[in-house]
Amino acid sequence: MPEGHVIHRLAAELDHAFAGRTVAVSSPQGRFAEASALLDHMVFRTAEAFGKHLILDFSPPVTSEPVPEELAPFVTRTLASSAASLRTRAASERRPTIPEELVSAASERHEGRGPFVHIHLGLIGKLRWVKPDAVEGAGTLRLRIQTDEHAAELRGPQACALVGPEEVAALVAALGPDPLRADADPERGWLRVHRSDRTIASLLMDQRVAAGVGNIYRAEVLYRQRIHPDTPGSELSRRAWNRIWADFVELMPQGVLHGRIDTVRPEDSPEVTGRDPRVDRHGGEVYVYRRQGQPCLVCGREVSLRLFEGRNLYWCPRCQRRR
Repeated sequence: MPEGHVIHRLAAELDHAFAGRTVAVSSPQGRFAEASALLDHMVFRTAEAFGKHLILDFSPPVTSEPVPEELAPFVTRTLASSAASLRTRAASERRPTIPEELVSAASERHEGRGPFVHIHLGLIGKLRWVKPDAVEGAGTLRLRIQTDEHAAELRGPQACALVGPEEVAALVAALGPDPLRADADPERGWLRVHRSDRTIASLLMDQRVAAGVGNIYRAEVLYRQRIHPDTPGSELSRRAWNRIWADFVELMPQGVLHGRIDTVRPEDSPEVTGRDPRVDRHGGEVYVYRRQGQPCLVCGREVSLRLFEGRNLYWCPRCQRRR
């Protein structure tokens, strides 16, 4: 599943290509046809990333005509009903409810805007750039957005839905702080971490703790901070959490910029150590991710691997000793 840096990079690319322009919107596959017909020939306002969620904003300019009548159902639902639905689902999953103040703040951010398209790529979804020529592979093409110069195609997403401001507000309120956003509050993540007996490896994959963090950043930041993945959140110090958060804030923007994850410090790089560069389809220089059985770049001990909560977990037994 793409991590947050991929989604933020896509949002920036979509803005560069489409922001402020009238776009053609279609769903050759047909599963998003009704919504596409409503959005076709509207102005693409902006794209925004929240963790692993991508929000496409088709809000009319402030000075434009009112929202078309056929779109009214998507922009007039009440926040209360949306939040109530989310809380019902949270209760059934035994999750904590969303604080009213978070819902309110997110609501104010998106009030009066929309319609929006909410996209979550999931495990197999892809959003790719193609030439604005004839459509190929229509049977899997959920959404296509294009101008005369650019075309973006969405295939296989976990979610692709037309939503209003209250749904966006509820989604954002349910997420934890995103290290790639200037408005992120790491205190919200810390409150969940230090009150939990779950391991830090488990907590960092919880999007309510750090939105956008995935398996690679989890493994690499825990290694860089010399924290054993089995350390319970309740045993983690505030200072350690601050270091974890600062590392996310340092590393993830580089992922957005370069389109790959690099976590190895200069002193451990191939150029300094003389070792061969990493060869892996994921690209980037890393310490432990997908390096099981290979020597640690720092201490030489074999990197460990085990299956944990359905995902591969990587760490160095020597550099990341349990305290």
